[in-house]
Formats: sequence, structure tokens, C-alpha cells
Amino acid sequence: MKGTLMRPAFRAPFVSALAAAAALSLAGCGAVVSAVPSSTSPAASATASASPSPSASASAPAPVELKTYTFPNGHVSFKYPAGWKVELFTGSGSPSESATATVIDAGGTEQATVYSGPVADGVSHPVTRTVFESAPVSGLAAQPAPAAHYAFYVDRMDTNATYRMHLAAGAPKPGQGSALDGIIRAGNGVILADVKFIEKPFANDAAAKSWLAGTEGQALKALLLSISYS
Repeated sequence: MKGTLMRPAFRAPFVSALAAAAALSLAGCGAVVSAVPSSTSPAASATASASPSPSASASAPAPVELKTYTFPNGHVSFKYPAGWKVELFTGSGSPSESATATVIDAGGTEQATVYSGPVADGVSHPVTRTVFESAPVSGLAAQPAPAAHYAFYVDRMDTNATYRMHLAAGAPKPGQGSALDGIIRAGNGVILADVKFIEKPFANDAAAKSWLAGTEGQALKALLLSISYS
């Protein structure tokens, strides 16, 4: 999705390492380690307003060819559309303890980030949440509770709406609660994974649901559900 990356207030500085630039700052300086070539791939627009349509969820996008990316540590992996590419950024040190994989679509837009590294801290604030979807991530089922879930929802505070699609620690609960930090414990560190939305990516909740039913939404949902640790 195109635009300026939104940085929600509830993300701790370390949690915002999910962005590629923040990953570089974890240890002072980083470097691009690898990239997987890209080819043409369709992407759905998420900024347009949409009204609910009964056929939106019934007409699921056709499956796309997938590739598997595995972090240098050999533990964390995920699947992504073959027409997209992955760039890995690491902190300093040899071997580096932290790494962020940035997933980029065929048009050059950064779509998601997956971080693997040392334990992080998170902060939160009160919100009112509307949950669109959530599901447990089978590849992370053996990791410590709360269980990792794919989640797509919107948090509202006052008149501000923050849409998020990411890995959540436990199933997100609708209604009043606290913002989620998205920190998944795995092995001796953590995994964080976030879809990179622009500021105000959807005109309303109906537009968010319409995007989810399209090619781009389904591809990013599948990416989050495919994350595993071994």
C-alpha cells in the first residue's frame, strides 16, 4: 500500500523495528544482506471508499504462486507471492542478533515487515476495537503463550482510527481494551510481523473489508499465517 508509513503511538521504539529503517538502528548500522528478484504481481488499492458487497467474500482471489523465505538463523520462515521480493536488513555484529525482512511487491511498495531478534518491550493505551478477522498461526503453535494469531482489526481512540494487520499475542478482543504490542516469544527472542499501512488507509470499515477480500489483502493474510519457527 502506497503512502507515508503510519507509526501508531502504542508501538514501543523497539517494536517499531518492524520498519526496515528501524531495524538498522537496533545496533547502530545495518546492511542489506539479500534480495529475492521481483516480477509483475497484481495489487489492490486500499485507499478507495467501498460499500459492503455480498459477492466480495464469495469471490475469493485465485491462489498465487508462493516462495518461502528463511531467515539466516534458520529458525524463522514465511511464504510470500513469487512476484514479490524480500530484502533483509541486519544490525551490526557477527553474527547479528537482529534482522528485519521487508517484503516488497512487484511495484516496489513495501508491504510488510517480519522481525526476528532479541526480546522487545511494548507499551499500550486504551482503545475501542473492532475485529474483522483473527486466526491462530499453526507454525508458531509450539511457542510460549499467549498463542500467536493473525489479526486484522481497527482500534479507535477519540476520533482516530488505527487499522492493523499483524501477528498478535493471543486473539484480539473486540470492544474496550488496550492496544496490542504484537510481540511473539519464540526461542530465545521474539518475532514481530506487521503489514505496512499508510496513514488513514481506508475510508471506512467497509473499505477495509473489501480490501481484505481482494488479492493484496489475501496475499498479506496468507503471509502472516505462514510464519513459522523451527
